[in-house]
Amino acid sequence: MMLDEKDEIALKILKGMHVIAVVGCSRNEGKPSHDVPKYLQDAGYRIIPVNPNADYILGEKAYAKLTDIPFPVDVVDVFRPANEAMQIAKDAVLIGAKAFWLQEGIFNDEAEAYAKEHGLLVISNRCMMKEHYKLILGKY
Repeated sequence: MMLDEKDEIALKILKGMHVIAVVGCSRNEGKPSHDVPKYLQDAGYRIIPVNPNADYILGEKAYAKLTDIPFPVDVVDVFRPANEAMQIAKDAVLIGAKAFWLQEGIFNDEAEAYAKEHGLLVISNRCMMKEHYKLILGKY
């Protein structure tokens, strides 16, 4: 398989980063914002839910916002509307995240540029679960 630039970045994130803050993580099974983090948790990643309306999701303490998380986070995985991405990118930089991942269907050029300018690896419009399945498990 030939990897493009985005594949290479996704692979670097998936292989080297293991603490994932999921902004917009849901309690509701069947929603991608629940099922994708659950898949990643089952694959060995530590999921940190960011949801102001929940105390615990997937057995982990949920935080109202990224800046409430009291320990280092590697990846900020975003399941929120594109118009919220810029603030989330700013918070990702503030907490010292290494990567900023906008899930499938989410694009925000300004937020992506901001995150890149501040040294974060950036992926947009790709599903972290599908990328893990493809790049780590080698299943297409």
